[in-house]
Amino acid sequence: MSREGWGVPQPLIMPLVSFARLSPDALMACPRSKLFPTPDDAETAFYDAFERADLAAMMAVWAATDEIVCIHPQGPRLTGFEAVRESWSQIFSGGATLRVRTTEVRAFDGQGLAVHTVIELLAPPGTEGTVTSVFATNVYELTEAGWRMVIHHAAPAPSEANPRREEAPSQSHTLH
Repeated sequence: MSREGWGVPQPLIMPLVSFARLSPDALMACPRSKLFPTPDDAETAFYDAFERADLAAMMAVWAATDEIVCIHPQGPRLTGFEAVRESWSQIFSGGATLRVRTTEVRAFDGQGLAVHTVIELLAPPGTEGTVTSVFATNVYELTEAGWRMVIHHAAPAPSEANPRREEAPSQSHTLH
């Protein structure tokens, strides 16, 4: 007898997929399955992927939604998974990797949202003393698949080697 013949709408029952039935290759092909149990784990994975220029690992950190936002230093505001993926693809296309270190980490971790501000120290591999400083804010959201990045906003740091705390402007003009 068909469902329509039962007279009562029946819920659609989906078969369960067991990970035990999937091959190890199938599991490795799906980087989305990797969980980041803490925002710190997601941040470590983000900077590791950045340093290795590994696009698959980079995008495994990001939430797979159209709501994500990425702003690279002096770049446009990119929204959505595909736009963010394309930007990292272009950055990594040169093949050259960067040494990436973070300093002055400030973390505000909540139950479902975490905001980290860092200073990124970027340098070409094998160089000494050639470091570019970038201020970055990373926002992570707790999803069903673990912590995922939803916002990365980076801006060039002042040209000073050790940025000072900005003094309050003498005028009462506020930009935003």
